[in-house]
Amino acid sequence: MPAQPRPAERSRPGDVPSDAGGDGTGSRPGGVTASARGEHTHGETPVPGGARSPAVVPAQGTRPGTRNGGGRARVPDEHRSAGPADALRPGAPADDPASGFRARPVVQRASVRGQILDALRTALVAGELAPGEVYSAPALGDRFGVSATPVREAMQQLALEGAVEVVPNRGFRVIERGTRELAELAEIRGLIEVPVMLRLARTVSAAQWTELRPLAEATVRAASSGCRATYAETDRTFHRAVLALAGNAQLVRIADDLHRRAQWPLVGGPVSRGRADLVADAAEHTALLDALIAGDLAVVQALVREHFTGAS
Repeated sequence: MPAQPRPAERSRPGDVPSDAGGDGTGSRPGGVTASARGEHTHGETPVPGGARSPAVVPAQGTRPGTRNGGGRARVPDEHRSAGPADALRPGAPADDPASGFRARPVVQRASVRGQILDALRTALVAGELAPGEVYSAPALGDRFGVSATPVREAMQQLALEGAVEVVPNRGFRVIERGTRELAELAEIRGLIEVPVMLRLARTVSAAQWTELRPLAEATVRAASSGCRATYAETDRTFHRAVLALAGNAQLVRIADDLHRRAQWPLVGGPVSRGRADLVADAAEHTALLDALIAGDLAVVQALVREHFTGAS
């Protein structure tokens, strides 16, 4: 049986964080609402249809350098009305139109930090953490119903991954990315994954490729839903499963990290790709798998190059 998470760590009134997550009086421009979207897990992607995680959006009526108001949220129990903090629990309550929160429970993990990291990664993919915006750990902790410490630790991990940068005495700013960085990531992914897939096309049996059919079909269902975050989960799961056939764990880890970074939204660009774009991308997965099963190397080569580079 997997280890159950310990109750969310809480701060007492008057606790003042001392590091980059905010000093208790600095900027709190971001709040947390819940939304029916999927979330990335810490280091790996949950199976399609799994638990969800809360969205992070700027709070109404707040601006950088001001407090979000109110005391620290308490995690409600079964005898109290549900609130945004419930989004951290499996089986979160239904949407609450009155409060504006949309329920999205987080996958249970061994630590609160892991849950928060999953939720923040989902928010990045969904465009709910705006590029250029500064978010303080105390403000996000209030919305998640936990202390600032696990939020700060999760944000520091995102800083190591290149998603955010530390703003002293304020919090963390979401990195602004342009189309050039996205193109560079696509080029690197192609240099790594295309040769591996072409080699696997010559060595892996049709029976082994057939076992990946459910994963390819999961990307199609996720794309049809139009939810970028859900599609991102299934997309990365499919690619990891293909690369795992090479038997190189380091290859899978590096390629997956690049893939995750490529899924972050662009500054000034659309919050998410349209449903038609996701459907077309997912269709390439099924077409590629069909060619691999059939052993049609010419088609495989054309599809993998198109998938990563957009070359015709």
